Amino acid sequence: MSGVPKEEQSDAGGHERTSRDEFRAQVHARKVELERQFEASKAQFDQAQEKIQARTGRNLILAILIGLAFGGALLLSLLVIKELFMLFAVLIAAFASYELAQALRKGDYLVPRVPSVAVAVLAVPIAYYGGAGGQLLAVLGGMLVVSLWRVAEQAMPSRRRPGTRLVRDLTAGVFVQAYVTFLATFAVVLTAADGGELWTLAFIIVAVAADTGAYAFGLMLGKHPMAPVISPKKTWEGFAGGGVTSIVAGVLLSTLMLGNTWWFGLIFGVLIFLTATLGDLVESLVKRDIGIKDMSSWLPGHGGFLDRLDSILPSAAVAFAAFRIFG
Repeated sequence: MSGVPKEEQSDAGGHERTSRDEFRAQVHARKVELERQFEASKAQFDQAQEKIQARTGRNLILAILIGLAFGGALLLSLLVIKELFMLFAVLIAAFASYELAQALRKGDYLVPRVPSVAVAVLAVPIAYYGGAGGQLLAVLGGMLVVSLWRVAEQAMPSRRRPGTRLVRDLTAGVFVQAYVTFLATFAVVLTAADGGELWTLAFIIVAVAADTGAYAFGLMLGKHPMAPVISPKKTWEGFAGGGVTSIVAGVLLSTLMLGNTWWFGLIFGVLIFLTATLGDLVESLVKRDIGIKDMSSWLPGHGGFLDRLDSILPSAAVAFAAFRIFG
């Protein structure tokens, strides 16, 4: 550069600086434009999310993510190492029994929480290794333990109640074991049977299909309330949609996974759909009687564990009976 005149060097340097400045300006403008587009997209997403949440009453995106996580854990436990399902069931039984006991206490039912959870957890391995006989003994023993615990609490002045209210408490404690432990352990006994893990997966898929179909069709087409006093958001359009999706799922799973006939899949889908709907309505009735919206807030977008299990628990008993007859 020593042989180039200073004026030309200055012009070259100025041109280079101008090019750098123009490049930086373009980069900055592009960055600003991307930020503007991101903020606009985020605002549209938030607006859509608010509309969905206002219509559905829950965070749908978060609910889907949590559902996928649970679905993945379920598939892992059923299709990879079957014994893992026992651990999965222990977790579900613990949380669900605690939720129901805690919710009933909000309704002024004194249900002992510690023994309710303990006997529910112990019933899972007993049912898995002991079959239907072990299941029955575990559930009846759990009811007895919870009842005796509540009677023993009568010695405490803060827990002492007159006879009629004590009977209410005892009935509520037995209900927790009947509704959560007894129904949940049907899935455990079914999974422990030879080939039963596929039946467990099948009935859960059908129950989820029924719930999802009813939710989607009710959201899009729902106009006629099905049981406004018990569950105001349920509609006959959603009921029909849930029936169609569960029947389709039942036929496909029967023929492609269970190696059974299409007509059995039709019956299977209808039965699971009916028990899933009944379980949903029963839990809604319990929550309405207690005066709560969700059993808990442990699962964002879903409520509690029991809010997601309400359709699956009674379906487990039907699936177990179907396996015994047709499996």
